[in-house]
Amino acid sequence: MQRKAYAVLAALMLSSVLAALILSWSALGRQFDNYAYDFLFRLEPPAPWTPDSIILDIDEETLTKYGSFTGIRTALNQGLEAIEGQHPTAIAVDLILPDASGSDAPLEAAFSNTPKLILSCDLLRNGTWEDPIERFRRHAVAVGEVHADLDRDAVSRDLPLEKVAGSVESGNDRRWALALETFAAVKGVSITESPDDLMVGATRIPSTAASGRVLRIRYTPPSMGGIPRVSVADLDRRPELAARFAGKVVFAGVTAQTVTDRWMTPYSNGVAMPGIEIHANTYETIARQMFLVDAPLTEVAAACLAIAAAAGLVFLFLGGWHANLAAILVVATSQAIPALAFSHSIVWPWMPGTLTALIATAAAAAWRHLIVRRQLAHSENEKDRYQRSMQFAIHELRTPLTAIQGSSELISRYGSMPEVKRKEMADLINAESKRLARMIETFLSVERLSAGEMEMKQERFALAEVVERCSVRAKPLADAKTIALDLKELPATEIVGDRELMEYAVYNLLTNAIKYSPSGTRVTVSADNKGDWVRLAVQDQGIGMDKKEVGRIFEKFYRTKRAQQSGEAGTGIGLAIVEQIIVQHDGSISVESEPGKGSRFTLVLKRA
Repeated sequence: MQRKAYAVLAALMLSSVLAALILSWSALGRQFDNYAYDFLFRLEPPAPWTPDSIILDIDEETLTKYGSFTGIRTALNQGLEAIEGQHPTAIAVDLILPDASGSDAPLEAAFSNTPKLILSCDLLRNGTWEDPIERFRRHAVAVGEVHADLDRDAVSRDLPLEKVAGSVESGNDRRWALALETFAAVKGVSITESPDDLMVGATRIPSTAASGRVLRIRYTPPSMGGIPRVSVADLDRRPELAARFAGKVVFAGVTAQTVTDRWMTPYSNGVAMPGIEIHANTYETIARQMFLVDAPLTEVAAACLAIAAAAGLVFLFLGGWHANLAAILVVATSQAIPALAFSHSIVWPWMPGTLTALIATAAAAAWRHLIVRRQLAHSENEKDRYQRSMQFAIHELRTPLTAIQGSSELISRYGSMPEVKRKEMADLINAESKRLARMIETFLSVERLSAGEMEMKQERFALAEVVERCSVRAKPLADAKTIALDLKELPATEIVGDRELMEYAVYNLLTNAIKYSPSGTRVTVSADNKGDWVRLAVQDQGIGMDKKEVGRIFEKFYRTKRAQQSGEAGTGIGLAIVEQIIVQHDGSISVESEPGKGSRFTLVLKRA
């Protein structure tokens, strides 16, 4: 029973892990993981640094000055000319520029004077690339894609470093992200790839092909005030601001809210960030190698198994407030793991561990509750049975004690009692004293056997000899009821154990079969070998038992209703002793019975 309870607990804990993983992989589970990611992102920001990048900003004021949307190319040209003398490291332009216009010549001239120019492209919904016109593109060292894949809640937490028009298998055009192309241009090297990462010179970017080359963006913390910006309008008013672009990586683009795209970030708090600044933050993430990598699924699953095991062990070994306190610690540990992992730049999903802790703790607590209730019910039943047993034992002991007491009083009261009568009284006292001693010894034996305190001999003996000896002792009782004892040919099998105890067990089964069988019937004893085991069966044609009685027949002091109504004396303890004897010999005992058709008791013992 205990082993079965442990198996149920193990199954509950394993089911808790599976349920937690399945729920955490759902859309709702991933969304909660994103919320937890944002919380940790704000809770553990990186140490402030001086950005290598700066934004050449076409803001609302600049648009107003240069004629709104139609003046964007002129504004960009003016801005590039203003910072040309500061020799920026590279300039990435976050404008697609797919069409020709009347103001393209000055802008082309500005592009031609830019040593490391990176232009932008975008992947259209029809699966084709929207590229800058050729007169612009020929001056660029690279063209980077600016396509953003937002999460379901429209928050930009990561960026795909690779986009393909069509599929890689079909050999269609693949582009790298604007920030990645900019970093490669700054380093003056090409981008090489493997299934697990990208290499730009000596810089390894942990972005797997299986994930679509997604890179988590490490945004500048609020304490830094974001990526520095200087608008074209400000440069027009204060030319000295151009010095801020010296030696910097410039991201040029529109930040005006009426024109550009804006997205939420983990730091947003309701304030959206323009796309050009997201690209600059991506560049900073790569340049400073502030990479956040996802925890391997195998490690997450292993941690969930450990959490579930801890919850199970808590309620297996502890109870009361100790168990509750330990369960709280298990749940707290599941919350600490993602935070600890994030401090080491590992993104550990929050939902699997949290759900595992909650589900496993609840399941283990429910298991413990049911086990305790079962133990309590068993304890109450044992208490009731013990009380009934004591009442029965007292009643049984009272009979010989009364006989002894009465006989001794008669002897002492009548001194002139005839010798014959005196001897009769003395014999009665002697017989009842022996009966009382046997009853006490029986009660003690069953308790010592149950507790494993009875010392058993280890001797080798033939089982057939034990059966024959017990049948000889039981034959007078069988003859008195004209019951035939039929001993089938027994195999020459030896067993190792306590011969006296085994004789007690076999004799008890024989006498029970005789006592509860009507006259003129037969009790059959048979045995057969099966591998390393021998099966000894005692079959009678007696009153039998129903299924409910069969299930309780080996309980101490239990007697069936038919046994009680038969008029045969008994304590209901003999079969309990028999079971303990067989168990102590590493064997087993079973019974098959039907009311009115008799019973068959089978002993299975290990052969020597």
